[in-house]
Amino acid sequence: MAVAVLLFSAGCGVAGGGDGETVRVYSGRHYDLERAFEVFADETGVDVEFLFGNDAELRERIQAEGEDTQADLFITVDAGNLATAAEQGLFRPVRSRVLEEAIPENLRDPEGRWYGLSIRARTIMYNPENVSESELSTYEDLADPRWRGRLCLRTSANVYTQSLVASLIAHHGREEALRIVRGWAENARIMSNDVEILESIAEGVCDVGITNHYYLARLYEEDPDFPVRPFWANQEDRGVHVNISGAGVTRDAENSEAALRLLEWLATDGQEVFVAGNHEYPANPSVRPDRLLRDRFGDEFRRDELDAARFGGLNSEAIELMDEAGYR
Repeated sequence: MAVAVLLFSAGCGVAGGGDGETVRVYSGRHYDLERAFEVFADETGVDVEFLFGNDAELRERIQAEGEDTQADLFITVDAGNLATAAEQGLFRPVRSRVLEEAIPENLRDPEGRWYGLSIRARTIMYNPENVSESELSTYEDLADPRWRGRLCLRTSANVYTQSLVASLIAHHGREEALRIVRGWAENARIMSNDVEILESIAEGVCDVGITNHYYLARLYEEDPDFPVRPFWANQEDRGVHVNISGAGVTRDAENSEAALRLLEWLATDGQEVFVAGNHEYPANPSVRPDRLLRDRFGDEFRRDELDAARFGGLNSEAIELMDEAGYR
């Protein structure tokens, strides 16, 4: 069975090499996802055609294609993107005992429109040469003036930043979240991406930062001695903020049964291959994380159990709050 890249813009979609069933996927997540599709095709006999792209552009494409969309399944990163796609009516609700047993309730949409497939912890990173672990505690503490000029954060335009701020709104209410984000804005250098933040910490440009955990895992893969360490935030209260990548069957899917079959496979038998390419934590709690994560990050830490649907739905409010706080 085969996996093929869809070439819609060139008008030459490739159907793959099989003569049987085919499922078509649009995906804003692309980290070695081809390998997962290959294994699924080999195990099930269902061919996979896929198109990778920017999350927002793929949503627009599904909307524009309407009933004629070629996407049966839409995979994207971040709860904010999943919530937006659901609000735009791009998903159809599905009920599946397999999915409900595999994916914890706080990592899936209450209406069954999307399901989380992997976990991305956005946590504190630090340079052990300049900061003692005992100095670190919570996201909120990074608003303290003692971190002024020592903190690196990612731009407010980034959806991961938006989701973290949305979780602060959900936990603290708008006014307290605004106070915290104002403190961050006063303390931080704002950078364009997580790798830049980690490299800046390593070089001593800043002492601490907040990034997704897997960016550091990738750097460890290249250089086991990379001089930055992870610190799981808020372990004494609600736990570290965890975001997801996930997927849903599209509203106008031509082959919704095959799309559901692929979604169920990704949440169960395909979990390891789905997450391993990017060192993400499995959303399915019965699946262990990969060796690098177990050895360098551990898998016993407290995770914020706030519903992904809740903070995903606060994305717009988070953007407005960061603008008011002067966080750019």
